[in-house]
Amino acid sequence: MSASKGSLWILLFLAVALFKTATAATADAGQDPAAGLQADYIIVEKSKRRLTLLHQGQVLKYYRISLGRDPVGPKIREGDDRTPEGLYHIDYRLRDSAYHLALHISYPGPADLERARRLGVDPGGDIMIHGIGGAMQKVGDLHPLFDWTNGCIAVTDREIEEIWRLTPVGTPIRILP
Repeated sequence: MSASKGSLWILLFLAVALFKTATAATADAGQDPAAGLQADYIIVEKSKRRLTLLHQGQVLKYYRISLGRDPVGPKIREGDDRTPEGLYHIDYRLRDSAYHLALHISYPGPADLERARRLGVDPGGDIMIHGIGGAMQKVGDLHPLFDWTNGCIAVTDREIEEIWRLTPVGTPIRILP
């Protein structure tokens, strides 16, 4: 093995180790989600690639996320690969998602529809919090290292199962830049 290949493997190993340490540190913050509490608010911080479940202002749990392929800025139109920004709510659940389980987000809202009307574009839709499903299964816990969705918010299949249990339909979700 050449020195450059050896160095590349060491760097990759260190990156994975640092990622797992950071994920473990943030994933276990706050109260134990098994304590029977349900989320009453969700915050997504796109710039931090983090989803936070809250109950009465207290953090239940943090999750590392992947976003749309073009994550900077709000979603403007169908096919722009952006994750929306604004205040929405979970409006239904999808059990038979191609990405394991999914919680549908109420995008587009009135402001999104008005902006799309002014621009003469289709605002798009079908924005969800979902698992990684079969397509990304091999990547597993490393999926937050890159943005790969068409605008959705992705977590691991294990995490969407937990979020599914903790998050009722109607839960508000604020998606921040």
